[in-house]
Order: sequence, then C-alpha cells, then structure tokens
Amino acid sequence: MRAVNEVEARPTGRSALLGEVARFGVVGGLGVGVNLAVFNLTRAVTSLPVVRCSVIATIVAIVFNYLGFRYFAYRHRDPRGRAAEFVLFCFFSVVGLIIENGVLYIATYGFDWDSVLENNIFKIVGIACATLFRFWSYRTWVFRVRP
Repeated sequence: MRAVNEVEARPTGRSALLGEVARFGVVGGLGVGVNLAVFNLTRAVTSLPVVRCSVIATIVAIVFNYLGFRYFAYRHRDPRGRAAEFVLFCFFSVVGLIIENGVLYIATYGFDWDSVLENNIFKIVGIACATLFRFWSYRTWVFRVRP
C-alpha cells in the first residue's frame, strides 16, 4: 500500500514526449473524425460554399479538441491561468484554422479542384499542415509546464 503523500513518478525525456504525442494523436485523431464528419454533413445538407462548411467544421473540432486536450492529453499540466490558456488556445486554433482552410481555399478556388473527393483530400492536407503547427504551439505556449 502506498503512502498518501507519496508522489507518483512521471516519465521524463523521450518516453514523456512519446506519451504526449500519443495522447495528442488520440485527441487529434478523434478531432479529425469530428471535423470531417461535420464538414461532409454540412456540405450535404446546406448550400453553403465549401470553405464556409469547412470553417464551421473546424470550429466544432476546435471545441472538441480543447476539451480533449485540457482533460486528457494535457491534464497533468498546471491548470492555473485557465483564462489565459483558453485565450492562447483560441488564438493558435484560429491560426491553424487559417492554415487548414487556406489549403482548401487555394485548391478549390485557385485550381478549381471542387469535387467531393478533391475537397476531402485537400481538407485532410490542410488538417495535416495545421496539425504540425498546433502541436508545436499548444505544447510550447498553451499547455506548458510551469515551474
């Protein structure tokens, strides 16, 4: 039986980073599913332009992801300053939204690649580009380890 005051050992170094990447991947993967489902549903049931459908889907996924990151992927990070954390999360999420939907916008309106398949391919490419930025910014600025 462990003592009440015993501190649980946390992994450090490479294993901690791999665990963080795995948790980020789980939340992100589910977020991608939410994003694509809302995107395709919005395209199917509305007459909104494709990029507007994508922006709506991205916003829904951002809300889903914040909850997953805060309460699963980065739950071990210091919860103080939640208001500042949320503002930073929103700021970096909007930058990611611009990256993600910028790729779709260029493909759709710049190259006239506007079929359902092409829209989904470039939506996924945009998500991949934005994910690299989001991982770096969330772990560096939003859910950081405080002394």
